[in-house]
Amino acid sequence: MSVDASPGTREKALRLRALADSSLLVLPNAWDAGSAAVIASTGAPVVATTSGGVAWSLGRGDGQHASREAMVAAARRVVAAVDVPVTVDAEGGYGAEPDAVATTVTALVAAGAVGANLEDSRAVGGPLFSADDQAARLRAAREAATSAGLPEFWLNARTDVFLFGIGEPEDRLADVLLRAKAYAAAGADGIFVPGLLDLDALRELCAASPLPVNAMLVPGGPTVPELAATGVRRVSAGTALAQSAYGAARQAAAELLGPGTLTSLDAGLGFGELNGLFDA
Repeated sequence: MSVDASPGTREKALRLRALADSSLLVLPNAWDAGSAAVIASTGAPVVATTSGGVAWSLGRGDGQHASREAMVAAARRVVAAVDVPVTVDAEGGYGAEPDAVATTVTALVAAGAVGANLEDSRAVGGPLFSADDQAARLRAAREAATSAGLPEFWLNARTDVFLFGIGEPEDRLADVLLRAKAYAAAGADGIFVPGLLDLDALRELCAASPLPVNAMLVPGGPTVPELAATGVRRVSAGTALAQSAYGAARQAAAELLGPGTLTSLDAGLGFGELNGLFDA
């Protein structure tokens, strides 16, 4: 697949890098064009997707149960709906081999995305790729982006050591640091460690990591300011917003089918406001 990133895509990639260098990036995750437009309307300077939310919107479960083609098509729709940079949750790259990851990144650049998360899980719950094997996959991703004319593509290396409880608890931070060093050498721009919410451990990781650290915000967990105080440079919410939206839909449907009212939608966006986010 021959790709040459457009000037507009490269400008967005440079904008994402400037934002990442200058400020804490807070990313409410979108799952389709509509949610992306709503998020951008709040002033979000970057839109990130959530693989879980995108998969649910396609009638699939999370964990690479939707195809590469379906996820790239969803990314293309998100890019078309907003004027801000878009970074995509590309799960495990839709194939174990480096060539598969390269194909995914090339397709994302063609879709107009300027960044991606690539995780080191072989499957939900583990096991993980070895640090060396994942580094080879990340290296292929970096080379693919460069070959597609977008060397500025932001490559966020996700490690699931803490999310899936890989190894002994006392060894996990050292494992993440080892991986961060290998992933940095392979061309990654950041390290994403979902499941790590201990503020002291995050502080230690941020101080030692060669890559800026991304943490995931969860209900009842540390707040954005608390995470930022540890040195975290990027905070995302995963599937949280999609879960909230689907929860609101279920609540409204139950109310309509029960007492026959729709008071649960009092806080919803107006039709005109939502419709106005899109071109005619």
